[in-house]
Amino acid sequence: METKALVNMIFARFMAIYGHKFKSCFESDAEIRIAKREWALSLRGYGEAELVAAIDHCKEQLAWMPTVSEFLAILREQQGNFGLPSPHRAYEEACRFALEPTRHQWSHAAVYQAGRETGWFELRSEPEERMFKAFSYNYEICCRRVRNGEQLDQPVQKGLPDQQDNTRIERMQAWAEAAGLEMDEASKLLYYMTKPKGSRTRARFRKQAQQQCLEKGIREPLPE
Repeated sequence: METKALVNMIFARFMAIYGHKFKSCFESDAEIRIAKREWALSLRGYGEAELVAAIDHCKEQLAWMPTVSEFLAILREQQGNFGLPSPHRAYEEACRFALEPTRHQWSHAAVYQAGRETGWFELRSEPEERMFKAFSYNYEICCRRVRNGEQLDQPVQKGLPDQQDNTRIERMQAWAEAAGLEMDEASKLLYYMTKPKGSRTRARFRKQAQQQCLEKGIREPLPE
């Protein structure tokens, strides 16, 4: 669910919970719209499950609708028991250290596990609008496991980066240069290289890439 829809849900819940107290917090519909925009900016990256838990806390503990700063404090307190960063901060950390994940001291094992499940190469090369949803899904599963008392493994730190991964990136960059493409565009065509060699999945994606190259007039042969 998008942040805007989540904020609409929050305000609808608060209206049902606090009744006339909710209405007294705002002088007009325009003021409510302004407040919703501010809440949406402030809550960017939080998932539905986290927000619903915070709303339930407000219903049980607060006589009045909280301010956005009070609501954020509740969210941080809920996460703080487990040391879990917000989904968006976790995503930013995963992207920042996706090149050498085993050399980074992760803020929480859940961030590493979610990054690994989502795919380090995809996190490095694909835009946020495509990857954040997938990462958030995996991260929520990891957070749920943590809240249930499960211990997630941190990576064993290595002294050197993954040479196989680096070699693949170098091959992709070389092909992009030979084909006269930017790396962002080339990485979409070469997505098949992230799949295991000899697999049907890799062969299928490579065949699709060959067709796309023909349509784009790209003559440079694709790497195996």
